[in-house]
Amino acid sequence: MIGLAQVYMLVGLFLAAAGVIAFRDARNPRRRTSGLFWGLLAAGFLAGDALPDEVLGGVVIVLALIAGSGGLRAGPQQTVDPQLLGERAARLGHRLLLPVLLVSVVTLAIVLGGAKLRVMGMPLVSPVQTTVVALGIACVCALLLGLRITRASPREALEGGRTLLEAIGWAALLPLLLAVLGNVFARAGVGELLSSALTANLPLGNHGVAMLTYAAGMALLTMVMGNAFAAFPVIAIGIGLPVLVTQHHADPAPLAALGMLAGYCGTLLTPMAANFNIVPVALLGLRDQHAVIRAQALTALPLFACNLALLFILA
Repeated sequence: MIGLAQVYMLVGLFLAAAGVIAFRDARNPRRRTSGLFWGLLAAGFLAGDALPDEVLGGVVIVLALIAGSGGLRAGPQQTVDPQLLGERAARLGHRLLLPVLLVSVVTLAIVLGGAKLRVMGMPLVSPVQTTVVALGIACVCALLLGLRITRASPREALEGGRTLLEAIGWAALLPLLLAVLGNVFARAGVGELLSSALTANLPLGNHGVAMLTYAAGMALLTMVMGNAFAAFPVIAIGIGLPVLVTQHHADPAPLAALGMLAGYCGTLLTPMAANFNIVPVALLGLRDQHAVIRAQALTALPLFACNLALLFILA
């Protein structure tokens, strides 16, 4: 059965390879600390279940210290002749888009029909976190197709992935850490404190006010925390469950799904979502650090309004 363990193993092996390459890059003045950074992150994926929580917490602190002290740095990258790149692109044409499209197609196919995929009576894909597992399988399929189309070697693919990973840098950790932050806030009782504060200052007994507070709270807290996964446990415990579900008898399924979508609207508008809104600026070499956010605002605000309407209709 293919599950999260296998996906984490692949990610860990890639990070370990990136760490080894970074450590051996004599041109990188921070090669030792950079290699240590990616190596520690790889260890978390490869052996996270076997390590005590205290050890993993120490690893996170070390990663933060390395990144915060400037110890993580990308080495000089080998440049490719633009004329050669143009010739390759002209030769391959639209076939270059096939691996990208394959990721979506394979992921959707496994999510919708994964339960029917069986080997010797056993399910091929784990029913736990099926979407994440399907995405991992889809990425492997896209990699194989990309190698076939471009006739590149696996080493070239590894080098290209490492180059992109180093360009992203410490921001690659943000989705992981912010998702954990949401659970930390929830266990610390932030949701209950938020519920008490809002109940004391807002007429949440009114269905419309409660629904607007829920959606706006998801968007605003996501903007502060940088990730809807971090904001959701806090808002769900503070407003979603005790107010909307318990008092107003809202349907939990659309309430949760549309609440996350409201949070994603906030993701489009915040520099705290660095991996989405700041990293692309660096990769594209844009002068305006908030160029991505300015462009996304025209989508985020109407989308939030439509999402709010759907909350009233469906939840």
